Amino acid sequence: MTGHYWEDFEPGRRFPTYGRTITEGDLSFFCAFVGYHVPLFIDEHAARKTRFGGRIVPSGMIMAISTAMTESLYRDTMLGQLSIENGRFLAPVRPGDTIRTEVEVVSRRESKDATRGIVVFRDHVTNQDGVEVFSVDKATLVARRPGHGAPGA
Repeated sequence: MTGHYWEDFEPGRRFPTYGRTITEGDLSFFCAFVGYHVPLFIDEHAARKTRFGGRIVPSGMIMAISTAMTESLYRDTMLGQLSIENGRFLAPVRPGDTIRTEVEVVSRRESKDATRGIVVFRDHVTNQDGVEVFSVDKATLVARRPGHGAPGA
């Protein structure tokens, strides 16, 4: 198994991820793929007239990339995502920005099934200047260490 088990996620613990620069190609592909035709994302001239002063990256793209950055924590141990709550987009992300995600363990609790437990993570996404641009809480179902809770264990 690759990844951490439920027992490894102590509340308060933090896990940093790698950085990823969002390119023009990433933005263009994402907008085309999901069908975003919003000038704020695809038209620099029009976007300059907004309060952002230029194009920004769609919130869904930031959420998708930041979530993908965390997969190594529980690649084979995550059994499912239960909820996404308290998502907050705090500052714009632009093409050329590099974002990083730091995962904070907010809480954990046992589930009815002794082979798995519930962990609430808070993802803190920052840009290259250390400014937090996005945060979200995610409740997940995570495998417990093998042998834990097994009959006779």
